[in-house]
Amino acid sequence: SHWRMISVSGKKWEQKKINQNLVDKLRQDYNFSDTLSRLIISRKFDKDEIATIDTDLELNNVFLNNKDFHKSIKLVVSCINNNEKICILGDYDVDGSAATSLFVKLLESINHPFFYYIPDRERDGYGATKKLFQRLILKKPKLIIMADCGSTSNEAIDFLNKNKVKSLIIDHHEINKPFPNANAIINPKKDNGYKEYDYLCATTLSYFFLDLLIKEIKSKINISDYLIYVLLATVCDVMPLRKLNRLIGLNALKNFDITKNLPLNTLFELNEKKNKININDLGYLIGPVLNAGGRLGKSQYATELLSSNNVQVIEDRSNHLIKLNNKRKEIETLILNAIDFQKIEKENKEVIIYYKPNINEGLIGIIAARLKDYFNKPSIVITNSNKLLKGSARSIYNYNIGRVIKNSLDQDIILNGGGHNMAAGFTLNKDKLNDFKNYILEDFLKSNTVNNNIFLYESEVSSLAFNQDFYDDIKKLEPFGTGNTVPTFMLRDLRIIKPIVLNNKHISVILKSKTGFSIKSISFNSINTKIGEYLKNYKNSINVIGQINENIWNNKKSLQLTIRDVFV
Repeated sequence: SHWRMISVSGKKWEQKKINQNLVDKLRQDYNFSDTLSRLIISRKFDKDEIATIDTDLELNNVFLNNKDFHKSIKLVVSCINNNEKICILGDYDVDGSAATSLFVKLLESINHPFFYYIPDRERDGYGATKKLFQRLILKKPKLIIMADCGSTSNEAIDFLNKNKVKSLIIDHHEINKPFPNANAIINPKKDNGYKEYDYLCATTLSYFFLDLLIKEIKSKINISDYLIYVLLATVCDVMPLRKLNRLIGLNALKNFDITKNLPLNTLFELNEKKNKININDLGYLIGPVLNAGGRLGKSQYATELLSSNNVQVIEDRSNHLIKLNNKRKEIETLILNAIDFQKIEKENKEVIIYYKPNINEGLIGIIAARLKDYFNKPSIVITNSNKLLKGSARSIYNYNIGRVIKNSLDQDIILNGGGHNMAAGFTLNKDKLNDFKNYILEDFLKSNTVNNNIFLYESEVSSLAFNQDFYDDIKKLEPFGTGNTVPTFMLRDLRIIKPIVLNNKHISVILKSKTGFSIKSISFNSINTKIGEYLKNYKNSINVIGQINENIWNNKKSLQLTIRDVFV
């Protein structure tokens, strides 16, 4: 029964179509349950991914024989041997800060002369520019390593070459020929024999690079102590938690002792958290706090925190970043409240392009992400920046926004910009805004991306199946995140009992089935939404789409349903 239904929130839901023969074969081959088999097939896990489900697999360095990595190692080893000063230039987001921190850890451990610089969003703009390098070369570096930037910085690299400064780019953003004329470039998107790894973020590439470098120079540092930074960056940069990233996630979470990492431990303590660290902590708690620095004028803070061993510095930066993140939330709320969602809904464009002249530059990316989540469409937010416009884009899973932005740069529609599959940034002249809008909308149509805005759930389950065994099966697929989302199920014919409003935002209810089985449920941020209205007032039975979670309260574990949508 693949009937489609419209929920009270106006979303179209459909059950995932799935090949039952594949499910049966998987059950036989691996002795998995029906539930687990269905989930694996619907996610298209490959053999290696299936192998991670019941086995602890080691994380090996897949770049052992990679030419770009070898060339890069030679370059850096020669600088180390000649004691030449190195500059690390990182991006101002979590990926750039984490990658830079890994370099700081290594260079400090071998006592090598270096400095790092994280650009300021408003003053410097994104990444490696000639203007920025004119300042940085005054400190006389012999090598500049660009982490999470540099792929489109041809002019800036030419400037370094003229000034006899060597350069290494480690990046995952879109890169087109002619490549920048750097001494070495590690970027899977060069299509140079390792394109299959284009879903790794810059911190992951830096980690594997440093792992090989450390073996080469026989350093004592144990880089795997910082694997959690790789996972943090992967999650914050919305890279898919699949294949190699999945293995990184499993290894990082399994082996991480937070008390041995002062920066993360401090952030945890300041937020009064006591649980073992998980993906949600990285994505929703630590990530936004670290990113707040880059958004609100303190771009160095995240790197200063993540790379420090100094208790005073760590306390100070943590407190500052938490304050900045609270300020970010307030500003974000003001911006969101000013957006006319109904008007955007009515315009019904395939890509949402929202221009407002006075939005805080550091928040346009977050606002784009909120619009994308709300409408399930690629979203671009544009604001004034000095005499230009600055934009930030967030995309849906199957539309590569980085490619479009890079192409619009190559066609001189924008002044500069770049990105990857899920996110991009750019600047353009005010008189080009309409050309840009038309170009994007036309590209989306040409790309044949089917975005019929249908939300999918795995299957229907009876409320009786809502038990610990069922949950344990689902847990085998963790960690959940981009590309491996928390499974969503449909439960039918439930009555709402005892709705309670929490913190003026969320609604907790008990859902009771005809057989008398009751399920503790919660619907987040649902006050003043259609879902919230129904949960508070509806007296007849409903169907619910939701996700199963474990709730730990006073050391007691219980299952709860997170309600995603309601049908009446």
